[in-house]
Amino acid sequence: MKQLPFMAVVCTVMLFIVYRTTKYQYHQEEIDKKWSLWGKAEAYLTTSQKLKGLPRGIIQDSSDLELRPLWLRSNSRSKSRDYSNRNLLAIPVGIKQKHNVNAMVQKFLPENFTIILFHYDGNVDGWWNLDWSSKAIHIVAQNQTKWWFAKRFLHPDIVSIYDYIFLWDEDLGVEHFSPSRYVKIVKEEGLEISQPALDPNSTEIHHRITVRARNKKFHRRVYERRGSTRCSDASEGPPCTGFVEGMAPVFSRSAWYCTWHLIQNDLVHGWGMDMKLGYCAQGDRTKKVGVVDSQYVVHKGIQTLGGSDHGATKVSKLKKTTTKQGGATVDVRSEIRRQSTWELEVFKERWNQAIAKDKNWVDPFKRRIRKWRSTH
Repeated sequence: MKQLPFMAVVCTVMLFIVYRTTKYQYHQEEIDKKWSLWGKAEAYLTTSQKLKGLPRGIIQDSSDLELRPLWLRSNSRSKSRDYSNRNLLAIPVGIKQKHNVNAMVQKFLPENFTIILFHYDGNVDGWWNLDWSSKAIHIVAQNQTKWWFAKRFLHPDIVSIYDYIFLWDEDLGVEHFSPSRYVKIVKEEGLEISQPALDPNSTEIHHRITVRARNKKFHRRVYERRGSTRCSDASEGPPCTGFVEGMAPVFSRSAWYCTWHLIQNDLVHGWGMDMKLGYCAQGDRTKKVGVVDSQYVVHKGIQTLGGSDHGATKVSKLKKTTTKQGGATVDVRSEIRRQSTWELEVFKERWNQAIAKDKNWVDPFKRRIRKWRSTH
């Protein structure tokens, strides 16, 4: 009987220890869940050794592209700016397309978009006379492509506050396009990867699925019975369904997280990647990838990165753009196309090698095709 008070004290102490331990574990799990804006607790675990000199609460693992003033008035310092429902427009630009880019930015800037311009021709001074230029982010790198810029400056941890990332070319006509209406549609329809439809009168159209359907708000597939590519209800992949083209893609935050990792650091032209974007659609690409018809653009097909300034003419009609290299005259456009074709083959080879090496990876779309065929 004399041991009962002692046992009671021991049990009380044990229960207190269990309670504190459980509470601490729960607290740690909650911190891990919030640690990454992408919802991955592993982010802290993989870097904890490098960051162990810092208390966890002081560490910030993400940033943004928002401009900050050099100073604020005392009554404004405590007010935090609302960055919810914000989107990003990123465009590679050259001074020769200044007029068209100006029209694009004028559409996006008033509708809660952050603007970032990638200057591939090195000319930034020529843009300062535009009213909105000081509100945009300007990054300069001579003769670099959209995918080169995106891989280096649009890391998921940098763009994590943006709901949608518009990674567009500079030669798109936006007279019939509303950014806010477009975002509303892709949200309502659950499109993780999308693009605006192309006006049928566009100078360059490479895939029928991108052409605007006049009587639809959006579409996810196309039907084609002519030519080498046949598209029907049985089609389960690009370019018949689950496909957008590289000139005007729009990514949700989650889809961009995946897409950024798909971009190959050294393959700067991005050829072949559009056929694999569906793997980043966060699910069934036939449902989560689509083309918005009610908000459409005109693709003018202007080739400028190689030095051409011949206006809205088709690639096949472009005059040769030459430059001197090592004493020899080089056709720039031909060399760029040759490089792009080589990169396409390298990308295909890397994809196949990755599949062969990753024994745990299962192609979700091959399983879907087999299932469809077995039921029809």
